[in-house]
Amino acid sequence: MRVRIAVVLLIGSLLKASGSENWPEFRGRTGEGTSDATGLPLTWSETEHVRWKTVIPGEGWSSPVIDGNQVWMQTALDEGKSLRAVCVERNSGKILHDVEVFYIANPERKHAFNSYASPTPAIENGRVYISYGMYGIACIDAATGKVVWKNMELKHDHDKNGPGSSPILYKDLLILNCDGTELRYVAAIDKKTGKTAWKTDRSNTINKAGEFKKAYQTPLIIRMHGRDQLVSMGAFRVSGYEPLTGKEIWWVDIPGFSNVPRPIFGHGLVYVSTGFGKPELWAIRPDGHGDVTRTHVAWKVLKQVPAKPSPLLIGEQFYMISDNGIATCLDGKTGKELWSERIPGAYSASPIYADGRIFAPNEQGQTIVLQPGPKFQVAATNVLDDGFMSSPAVAGKAFYLRTKKRLYRIEN
Repeated sequence: MRVRIAVVLLIGSLLKASGSENWPEFRGRTGEGTSDATGLPLTWSETEHVRWKTVIPGEGWSSPVIDGNQVWMQTALDEGKSLRAVCVERNSGKILHDVEVFYIANPERKHAFNSYASPTPAIENGRVYISYGMYGIACIDAATGKVVWKNMELKHDHDKNGPGSSPILYKDLLILNCDGTELRYVAAIDKKTGKTAWKTDRSNTINKAGEFKKAYQTPLIIRMHGRDQLVSMGAFRVSGYEPLTGKEIWWVDIPGFSNVPRPIFGHGLVYVSTGFGKPELWAIRPDGHGDVTRTHVAWKVLKQVPAKPSPLLIGEQFYMISDNGIATCLDGKTGKELWSERIPGAYSASPIYADGRIFAPNEQGQTIVLQPGPKFQVAATNVLDDGFMSSPAVAGKAFYLRTKKRLYRIEN
């Protein structure tokens, strides 16, 4: 009997370790848009492979996160006054919780392209962590929907554009970028108490107007030479930090601001898109100290680089989709272009890789399915009634797709 119990526990731990049953933060368990899930549908429509679809009240470009039988996302009502968190039951699509986290009597105006609820939550162990940028951060008990704590200390301004950066979890910390027009910093919050653990100002001085100081990127934890690093990008500089203390380790000066795409790490390189205007792709070796702008940039790509969608690294091949729909495959080690082809639509959401394919949702409601490889190949084109600003989530054998109005569970 003891042997049988041990085997069951081992199998359970392996299933949990696979990560295919949850999607805990923006771009999933790895933070890089990949899943080890299998058995996912190749095709779908409003009448094919839809297990359920649920209207989500309000407006929000937050992507869904998943843990157990719950799917959480953020939304905003009443022109940004009511900032809310919504929980949908994973099996049925029923709304379990609709929680007003903050009420803002006079919210700033936002850019028409953005929402007041664009950051994606993070979820683990029955707690949901919500960020609305300058308006505050909160923790919610997933079972009851009650707010556990709030932190409104991390002041910065959105300059009439709205929030963008999503929080990430690291050990006992919740880490996020806070890049306004004047106050620009990275911060960590004790996830148990909601108290600020550390706060590190951006180290570069920008002698430009306020709008050139903003950034919306979600940081990434990487492991290099046996130690963890936090890779975080603000306007005109990307840096590596010690995630437990906030101490800056290295930095590279880049030609961009209003940075959005999340970094990717592989082959000893950090891949970053430099921001709006004329985005470039830089591959950086994150093993230096101090200013490594002239010594640690391995290569650059100057065309068809996304300003909003995050890229993918699949084996030795690097994939990116520009905002105007140019899909490009590069050699991930050298940056050599393998192919570059136009696909339909405009893109804000980030593609994901799952079950051997790339799934790229666009603003027109299509999801273009690409077959990875050294030759360009479209495997399918799927259409739903509304467009995508949110990135997909995957759990089990199902996609969870948030359009502008609804959340869908898509599976065979």
